[in-house]
Amino acid sequence: MRLLAAIDLRGGRTVQLVGGDPNAERVSLPDPLSTAQRFVSLGFRGLHVVDLDAALGHGTNLELIGDLVATAGVPVQVGGGVRDDAAAERYLAAGAARVIVGTRAVEEPAWLARLSERYPKRAVVACDVKDGKVVSRGWTASTALTARDFLATCDELPLAAVLVTDVGREGRLAGADAALFADLAAATRHPLQAAGGITTTEDLRALARAGVSAAVLGMSLYTGAIDPAAALREFQEPA
Repeated sequence: MRLLAAIDLRGGRTVQLVGGDPNAERVSLPDPLSTAQRFVSLGFRGLHVVDLDAALGHGTNLELIGDLVATAGVPVQVGGGVRDDAAAERYLAAGAARVIVGTRAVEEPAWLARLSERYPKRAVVACDVKDGKVVSRGWTASTALTARDFLATCDELPLAAVLVTDVGREGRLAGADAALFADLAAATRHPLQAAGGITTTEDLRALARAGVSAAVLGMSLYTGAIDPAAALREFQEPA
């Protein structure tokens, strides 16, 4: 199982939100490039970057993302507000290894199919789950879709991965719901990335047993709940 360090961007800063609530900012750091370099120096071989401003329709951090990708030296997957081809192309042109698509992928499966065919193995589909249902639009809109139903619609597409975020636990250091991720890992043929609630090394072990291909670490890294050096020794794939 791979470990990806999360860098969420807001107003040019690195932030961590509790439960995705823009009014509940627990972490705020002024220099995302330094944050990225620190994670890479610790041994992370992949970064997970989300432009929260773009996701919420409040602007963009595209120039910063380009600088971050250029200096990171490791593959970076980038998301936030990717609701048309142009947005996906901007992130890929900025050097992103993969682009994360959520809202429009949920709302318009035909668009997702076209995008994934255009960029095979470079699209990661975000399946954000709250109370058993998929949510979209920066976690502000509920749908009638279950995560299993949504993932089933993606099975035949040439995706890089699916990213399942347990929204209710995101940023709360509440522990990972390993049963949820095990169920969904078994429900898709794509590699499953897990996010939300990951707090301890035992959470990581449970996710590895559940068949998760990559764990996205955010709040647990910024608060010291997980020792990155120890976690990377145990879980990072060989170079």
